[in-house]
Amino acid sequence: MSVHRDLLIGGRDVPAASERTTEDFDPYTGEVFATVAAAGAADAERAVGAADAAFAGWSATGPAARRRVFRRAADLLEARTDEAVALMAREVGATGPWARFNVGLAADFLRETAAAMSRPRGEVLATNEEGALSLALREPLGVVAAFAPWNAPLILGTRAVAAALGAGNTVVLKASEQAPVCGGLFVAGVLREAGLPDGVLNVLTNDPADAAGVAEALIADERVRAVNFTGSTDVGRIVGAHAARHLKPALLELGGKNAIVVLDDADVDHAVHAAAFGAFHNSGQICMSGDRILVHASLAAEFTEKLAAKAASLPAGDPREPATVIGPLISQTAARRVAGLVADAVERGAAVLAGGGEPAGAVYPATVLAGVPRDAALHREEAFGPVVSLAEFADDDEAVALAGDTDRGLTCGILTENGTHGLRVARRVRTGIVHVGDQSVADEPMAPFGGVGASGFGRFGGRWGLEAFSNTRWVTLATRQPHYPF
Repeated sequence: MSVHRDLLIGGRDVPAASERTTEDFDPYTGEVFATVAAAGAADAERAVGAADAAFAGWSATGPAARRRVFRRAADLLEARTDEAVALMAREVGATGPWARFNVGLAADFLRETAAAMSRPRGEVLATNEEGALSLALREPLGVVAAFAPWNAPLILGTRAVAAALGAGNTVVLKASEQAPVCGGLFVAGVLREAGLPDGVLNVLTNDPADAAGVAEALIADERVRAVNFTGSTDVGRIVGAHAARHLKPALLELGGKNAIVVLDDADVDHAVHAAAFGAFHNSGQICMSGDRILVHASLAAEFTEKLAAKAASLPAGDPREPATVIGPLISQTAARRVAGLVADAVERGAAVLAGGGEPAGAVYPATVLAGVPRDAALHREEAFGPVVSLAEFADDDEAVALAGDTDRGLTCGILTENGTHGLRVARRVRTGIVHVGDQSVADEPMAPFGGVGASGFGRFGGRWGLEAFSNTRWVTLATRQPHYPF
């Protein structure tokens, strides 16, 4: 039985101005999971108005009061873990371990934001004016337009709003069309229950056909002061262009074409387990997933054989089954896209070592390829599915060159049993994040998170997140009457 949810505007659940709705599907069964209000430009205007009206009160609220809301929200979120797990299974096809990780990290984001609220918010500056005091103060921007993706709905739905709210801004969140409930309305519901005042966080849900119009209306509204977008590089370019047109700062966390590098001093068995996790966790639908595994030639034969066997053994299917590792992709369309990338690579000369073939509905098996040529689409594009390609390298120089052969430098994993060797390689890899002795997927709320190049710009996490959604203002105080020349 499906549920229905309205928009959240000004603390009230309201239908779209047009009274239209849209359907939200269970990716595994293909059944309608929920219907949600289909917002349009008029609803975006209403939501921004509510956020703008709430800004003065929220920005003047002291850090202790804001901190209490965030800490209570973290506790409430963890108390609703079972509900969240069931919700994520139905709305985005999440397996239990992935859903529980979403709950834990989202709660940690809330707690880390709470901790950062009372950190120094400015500094005293040197000045040439005798007797004067010169200050640099960090102040909230105003209304922030936030865009959350579907692939880690609780983590990224929370991250889309937490730092902006923690810095004293108000937010209009446009939830993903494929995770409007768990990635938007559920997160907002937890914060509302925790005591977040009406209008401070507003949530828009929309039909996919209206996504561009709603986004453009939000960004163009003169009351919106900043944009926060997490999603694909292609859409991020469009959002960034709109923000630039209206001279608004934008934090863009986009895609990654990430490499996991297995150095010649790696433990092969550990490297196989680590690489399989980095490539296939959440069916490869993570911006940090390892699309490419680069293996030193001396280990390549053993590593390849063991990784292919491990991939072939991973159970795929119903995300509600505890044994399932490879759940469905977000839709049958997404599964067919991944199958098309694999077919194109094979047609151009790649070899399938495990998996491949056609999807079963939205489920695609863990797939390992070797010899993917440069002219294959998979060489350039994110797989965003349970597909990984293998390549050999002869030395560190070649490993660095292969790892850097992308414009989407988000993260990199370097598997080695020699930390100093791994660090030497890590310092040469051009990514926003690198993990020595580990694979490519990791996230902590206190660490700066973001990529380089077409992987976006700006940083989430800890004080970096609060700084991203605040403005530096110069204030001086003359302690005696200044002298003027005329």
